Amino acid sequence: MPKQIPLFKVFMSEEAPLEASKVLQSGYIGQGPIVEKFEYSLKNFFGNQNIVTTNSATSAEHLILHMLRKDNREMVRGKHLYSWPGINEEDEILTSPLTCTATNWPIILNNYKIKWVDVEPNSCNIDLKDLERKISIKTKIIVLVHWGGNPVDLDKLSIILDKSEKKFGFRPLVIEDCAHAFGSIYNNALIGTHGNFATFSFQAIKHLTSVDGGCMILPNENLVKRAKLLRWYGIDREQNRKDFRCEEDVSEAGFKMHLNDVNAAVGLANLNHVINKVIPLHRNNASFYKERLADLGGINLSNEIENSESSYWLFTLFVEEQQKFIECLTKQGIQVSRVHERNDIHSCVDQYKTDLPGVNQAVSKMVCIPVGWWVSEEDRNYILDTIKSGWI
Repeated sequence: MPKQIPLFKVFMSEEAPLEASKVLQSGYIGQGPIVEKFEYSLKNFFGNQNIVTTNSATSAEHLILHMLRKDNREMVRGKHLYSWPGINEEDEILTSPLTCTATNWPIILNNYKIKWVDVEPNSCNIDLKDLERKISIKTKIIVLVHWGGNPVDLDKLSIILDKSEKKFGFRPLVIEDCAHAFGSIYNNALIGTHGNFATFSFQAIKHLTSVDGGCMILPNENLVKRAKLLRWYGIDREQNRKDFRCEEDVSEAGFKMHLNDVNAAVGLANLNHVINKVIPLHRNNASFYKERLADLGGINLSNEIENSESSYWLFTLFVEEQQKFIECLTKQGIQVSRVHERNDIHSCVDQYKTDLPGVNQAVSKMVCIPVGWWVSEEDRNYILDTIKSGWI
């Protein structure tokens, strides 16, 4: 019986069940003081006060897209946001199809139009040259994904947006989907803190899990206030009410997208372990692979830009004989996968189909191998030996 090495594994600290149990037995399990503590800890980690938790990253993205519908310049006034004209159903959102459907289905469900952007076939990140070609006067929002934790070149993106602003009179807003990139670094700052909208996932198998959950980082305090209202029906939970069960006037109807204290307790108990142990182990395993697989024929490593450091939620290889590689590792008990199917093949987005040669090339070669905190020194040597035995 070969060794069994999973591609993903849930990290749960010893404290997490105890802290969750305290909440379960407290008589208060909805959004309350533990959510506030979790948000406070996230603000300290990111060095950013404009953080709002949600019940998933999908909810965070849906809520941001909903908030951006309005032409409210007072609401979004700030760096690069002063000329925001709002978005309507005739406008377009440029986005990558090589991601989880959680990135793109909120676009459809907000009744916006998708325009697919190609990816770099050697990194799976959005192709900034193709992005620049496809920006038009209808482009109001750009959604990008830091694939596997590997940061997109945000400086190059900013130059493209400068040109767009001069040409069309407004600057498209950027939503960074950071579901893979908790703890990743670009230009000495954590991904999510470069002034764009950003969303993070705390789903089961992410670096940091709260069982399920997510958060958004917003450009300014006004957006934070509005997001807090809209994540709970539009009700102001921070006001003093005459009747604690009866809300005051709701001026804008909202959703039920809040995190609860049980999930927050799990996330809070896991957070420091993820920062100090989990992410360093991912990086250590990635360094091992990069050093030893760099010159192996038939396999290419993912391109990484300078001034960046991935948190390596995924370690993606590009393999000439993809199916042979997958079968070889699977037979030896090593779980591998492309992880996310390209979104543009689904029938619900047929109307947006376009030729994407970079995506075609990427999906024909990409394979993700186990890189996480659970991969021991013995495991990674076994993975390396298995790869070498199949290619040499």
